[in-house]
Amino acid sequence: MAAIDTLLAEARSTLVRLDPFAAAAAWRDGALLVDIRPQAQRRAEGDVPGSVLIERNVLEWRLDPTSPHCLPELLGPEQPILILCSEGYASSLAAATLRRLGLVNATDVAGGFRAWRRAGLPTAGGL
Repeated sequence: MAAIDTLLAEARSTLVRLDPFAAAAAWRDGALLVDIRPQAQRRAEGDVPGSVLIERNVLEWRLDPTSPHCLPELLGPEQPILILCSEGYASSLAAATLRRLGLVNATDVAGGFRAWRRAGLPTAGGL
């Protein structure tokens, strides 16, 4: 098995991943839906209206409750956080990292934005 496959499997073993419908329900119930895709990818694929946009390279600083750069949308370390990438790979790695920062309810959306869109959930834009 390739090293990244091992790393991904380890990350996912710490998560209770949500399918798009369960993620949408959790979002309605107060979870923070965070889209980590780069701007160019969001422009090409579209986005989820109302999601919080934090590109992957600054994610930890924006969601670490002890960071002076933490977003005000984060209500505390217990708040559910749903990470969304394009296909559900980078989001698994990011969610596992957030859990290591103490965000105990961080997880990701299985299948990412593409699965969200295929499920017929709200999206906007895209080429």
